[in-house]
Amino acid sequence: MKVERGVATVASAHPYAETVQRLQDAFRARGIKVFATIDQQAEARAAGLEMPPMTLIVFGNPKAGTPLMQARPESGLDLPLKVLVSEAQPGRVSVSYNTAAYIVERHALPPQLAANLAPAEQLVAGAVA
Repeated sequence: MKVERGVATVASAHPYAETVQRLQDAFRARGIKVFATIDQQAEARAAGLEMPPMTLIVFGNPKAGTPLMQARPESGLDLPLKVLVSEAQPGRVSVSYNTAAYIVERHALPPQLAANLAPAEQLVAGAVA
């Protein structure tokens, strides 16, 4: 895993489409709502542009996120959480997301609220391993 400026990026051990599906399945299996799945490659293509495969999954659990937004409403800019699956080079699938520590620091949240977000990081890492 690489962490740069609050963004963690992990390599997926699975092909692109399978990685997207594994993440969606993992969220649903843990009762985490998938609010949206955006195929950014398809959107680029619709605008007459080309780009490698890229999908943004917006997900969350109101029981975990609401306390953060109650503490600092501006944290809603980063909630629900998002995970980006991309394949910049054929066969090299990566998954990126904001770390819990970054969100807590960015919004000056009480440090203990990082525990509300940390399980999502572990879930993402497990789904793509």
